[in-house]
Amino acid sequence: MGFRILGALAAATAMLALAPTPSAKTTVPARTADGRPDLQGNWTNATYTPLERPAELAGKEFFTEKEAAEYAQRRERQFNSQAPDDIHYDNAIWQSEPYQKGLSSLRTSLIYDPPDGKIPPMTAEGQKRADARAAARKLMGPADNAQMRTLGERCIMWPHEGPPMLPAGYFPNLQIVQGPGTFVVMQEIIHNARVIAYDGRPHPGKAIQQYRGDSRGRWEGDTLVVDSTNFNEATQFRGSSAAMKVTERFTMLDRDTIQYRFTVEDPTTWARSWSAEIPLNRTEDPIYEYACHEGNYGLPNILRAQRVADAEQK
Repeated sequence: MGFRILGALAAATAMLALAPTPSAKTTVPARTADGRPDLQGNWTNATYTPLERPAELAGKEFFTEKEAAEYAQRRERQFNSQAPDDIHYDNAIWQSEPYQKGLSSLRTSLIYDPPDGKIPPMTAEGQKRADARAAARKLMGPADNAQMRTLGERCIMWPHEGPPMLPAGYFPNLQIVQGPGTFVVMQEIIHNARVIAYDGRPHPGKAIQQYRGDSRGRWEGDTLVVDSTNFNEATQFRGSSAAMKVTERFTMLDRDTIQYRFTVEDPTTWARSWSAEIPLNRTEDPIYEYACHEGNYGLPNILRAQRVADAEQK
């Protein structure tokens, strides 16, 4: 990935600009042999727009263009101002991207519903479950067994992979491959290739649960709608339960832009559903292998060191 770092340094000033808006493009999207919009290619959802609206922007749904540019510049300065003694002091170098990051739009948050740009409050059931999970972590300890380590550290999945898909902190790239009855999304980080069938087959029975759930698609006009269910309790997307349902909508606005929207529902966790929008912008950058393995290789030593610490405390 070395050429990316060099390219990022050469393009540092370009990253401060607001990303182009879909309305500025006029190219007509291509279609596949079966007449569907052709969403294939390499895409990025890189953005400085936060998922939830910051407290200082409460009540403000949209930036002006000037405010958006200033906000993007401020975020860039924050990213480049890590202290020399910060363990991640080099993030600004190796996490830089050779393309514009900017903001997704003039929205002050990716969440557009509820209108306040916030994830809805948890239900009493959801809060009780969150408290129980926190108590279990405290009781067990983070290194009592392999299962107590996070899914990300164990290289199983990262929270942004979805569904729903969110921008990754770095290299937020994905590739879409499309064929008759099948739609595949491959993410650069960490290794997820999600196969979405849209040939009419139903979800499996409720007894079959997976970390990423089960995704089934259908076309509504030129929009691919994907319903994902059958999550398991270990998914825990922002406190979710196995009852979570995610509905995604992929709409080709022009050759270089896919409007990606999602709605999350889980009545056992949140008081209401919530929705967000993240543009996918075409990129010529290829998708590289992200060989996540550090946590897996290091896990025996992590657990062994904790046993030594436990013995010393007795």
